[in-house]
Amino acid sequence: MSCFHCLPPWRSALLAVLLMPAAALAQTELTLAEAQRQAVQRSGQIRAQGAAIDAAREMAIAAGQLPDPVLKVGVDNMPLSGPDRASLGADSMTMRRIGVMQEWTSREKRSLNAQRYEREADKGRAARADALAAIRRDAALAWYERHYADAARLLLEAQLTQAADQLRAAEASYRAGRGSLADVLAAKTAIGQLEDRRSEAQRRSRAAETGLARWIGSAASMPLAPAPHSAQSEALASTVQQSLENHPQLQRQRNEIALADTEAQRAQANRKSDWTWEVTFQQRGPGYPNMVSFGVSVPLQWDRRQRQDRELAAQLARAAQARAEHEDLLRVRSAETQQIADEWRTLHARHERYVQELLPLSAQRIQALLAAYSGGKATLTELLSANRDALDMRLQALQLEADSARLRTQLDYLIPAMPEVKP
Repeated sequence: MSCFHCLPPWRSALLAVLLMPAAALAQTELTLAEAQRQAVQRSGQIRAQGAAIDAAREMAIAAGQLPDPVLKVGVDNMPLSGPDRASLGADSMTMRRIGVMQEWTSREKRSLNAQRYEREADKGRAARADALAAIRRDAALAWYERHYADAARLLLEAQLTQAADQLRAAEASYRAGRGSLADVLAAKTAIGQLEDRRSEAQRRSRAAETGLARWIGSAASMPLAPAPHSAQSEALASTVQQSLENHPQLQRQRNEIALADTEAQRAQANRKSDWTWEVTFQQRGPGYPNMVSFGVSVPLQWDRRQRQDRELAAQLARAAQARAEHEDLLRVRSAETQQIADEWRTLHARHERYVQELLPLSAQRIQALLAAYSGGKATLTELLSANRDALDMRLQALQLEADSARLRTQLDYLIPAMPEVKP
C-alpha cells in the first residue's frame, strides 16, 4: 500500500479534505455567543417587555395608596322665588358649603392591590426570560443552519477542485495512451454531478445567511467561528431532571398561580365594604350661625351571596385553572425534553461512530484504491465511485452533526440552567 505522503498532490489533497474536521471548514469570525448577543440586543420584544415590567412596578406603588380625596363645593337651599329669590345669604336655610370626602380602603386591601401588580411584574419578568431564551434559541438555530450549510458548500467546492485535478490527470493519461476514454467521461460526469450538488449547497448557504440576518442584520454575512462542543451525554442526563423547573414558561405559570391567588385574596377582602367619610363646612348669611356636617357612608352588601361570594368563587376557580395548566405543561415539557434528549444522545453517538470508525475506513478504502490505481489494478471509475461514497459519508456525518447541534439548541431552551458549552 502506498504511503499517504508519497501520493500525487491531487490525491493526497483529496484525502486531506475527506478527513478534515467539520469545524475546520469554517473561518473564525462571528461566534455563536456573539450572534445570540446581537439578536437579543436588536430585539424590540425584549424592550417592550421591559417597559411592561416597569409599568407594573409603578402601578404596584400607586395601587398601595389611598384613593384621592374628593373636594366638594356647593350651595344648599337657595330660594328660587319670593323676595329672597337667588339670594345666597338672606334666607336662614341657604348655605354655601365646602367639604372633603375620603374613601377609606383598609391597609389589607391596599397591600393586596399592590401585590396584584407585583405579581404582574413577576409574570412579566418570566415572560421576558422566556423571550430571551427563545431569541437565543432561534438565533442559535439560524447560526448553526448557516454554519453547516457553509461547511457542506466548502466541502463540495474542495471536492470539485480535486475532481478537476482528476479530470486533467485522466485526460493526460488518455493522451499518453495509458488511460481510456471511459475514464475521461467518468471524470467529467463526476464533475457535473458535483457542480449540481454545489449549486444546491450554495442556495442553502444563501438561504441560511438570509435566515441569520433576520436576527442579527448585516453581521450575518461575516465568516463564522467553529461550532462549540456539546456536553457529554452523562452530564445531560442528570441536568434534564434537575433543571426543567427552571424553564421560564413554567416560572411564568407559577407566577400566574401567584397572581390568581392574590386575586382570590382580594375578592375575599372585598367581602368587607370600604367606608367613606365626609366633613363639610357650611356658611350661612349674616345673622345666622355657620355649621359643620360630617358623616360616614358604608355600601350595603345586601346580596353578598350572589355578588361578592360569586366573585370569590370565580377567582378561586381561576387559581385552580392556573395550577392545572402548570401541571399539564410540566408533564408536556418533561416528556418533550426526555424525547429530545434521547434523540440527541442517539445522534451524538451516530456522529461519533462516523468520525471514529466509518470516515477512517472510507479514507483507508480510497488510499487502497489509489495504490491499486497507481499499480494498474483498479480503474479510475472505481476510484471515482469510492470518492462519491466517501463524500456522501462525509456529508452524512456533517448532517448528523448539524442535527445534533439543533437538538442541543432545543435542549438549551427547554433547560436554560444547563452548563455553558465550551468553544
